[in-house]
Amino acid sequence: MIDLHSHTTASDGQHSPAELLALAASAGVTALAVTDHDTVAGLREAAEAARAHGVELVPGIELSAFVLKREVHILGHFVRPDFPELASYEARLRVEREQRMERMVEQMRKLGFPVRMEEVRAKAGNAQFGRPHLARVLVERGWCLDVKEAFDRFLGSGKAAWTERFKLDGGEAIRLIHRAGGTATVAHPGSSKLERYDILLLAREGLDGLEALHSDHNPSVQEKYLKFAKEFDLVPTGGSDFHGEQVTPGKRPGGSTTPPENFAKLRARAVGQVAA
Repeated sequence: MIDLHSHTTASDGQHSPAELLALAASAGVTALAVTDHDTVAGLREAAEAARAHGVELVPGIELSAFVLKREVHILGHFVRPDFPELASYEARLRVEREQRMERMVEQMRKLGFPVRMEEVRAKAGNAQFGRPHLARVLVERGWCLDVKEAFDRFLGSGKAAWTERFKLDGGEAIRLIHRAGGTATVAHPGSSKLERYDILLLAREGLDGLEALHSDHNPSVQEKYLKFAKEFDLVPTGGSDFHGEQVTPGKRPGGSTTPPENFAKLRARAVGQVAA
């Protein structure tokens, strides 16, 4: 059972890396990619826990990028956590995310919801700020029923508290992952509403995989992206995108998986990156 998409408290997940690995092991996951948003901070703890539970850890990251002004998330698998450029990028994003969160909190206050930055900081802990941290505050305050409603009403793209963020070009995200020795895969293309031309552009930039088997994809959406993966010679991957029961209700580690033969193909591409 190979799950190539999960999150911890190092970004916007509910569980620590050690807790996540324990949950994954109990669910029968044999290989797990920890792919926190814009950070590799949780990978050391995850590696120790993976060894303790007999789970193969795939060191990863999820970079937020853009193609044709459309936001796209790029998963890096098999990256080197100590790669200096990743640390530099993470430091830059930490500042950018905090400034953005301050703007979103101010927007919520203007809307009549007196959120305090300290509340969001308490949810984030040492992690990089993410919108789910603010969403969880809105739920706890009783202003939203759940995280999904918080995004639908306030925090989603174009909603009342939305503010623009730093924009990394999709091609540069792919190249950064490759320089770190990893493979680059588009996450949840259905949720991002990516079409053939978007994927074509990213494939031309060196994209390696397409997360056609994401937990949010129904059979018809899955089939659509499997077709694109075949057309552009991309490795189809699968992952649960598990953030924790409070953040993504209904999802669980191993809820969507990558076939072993596809995992082997993706690993081979990573080896090719290192050789290059």
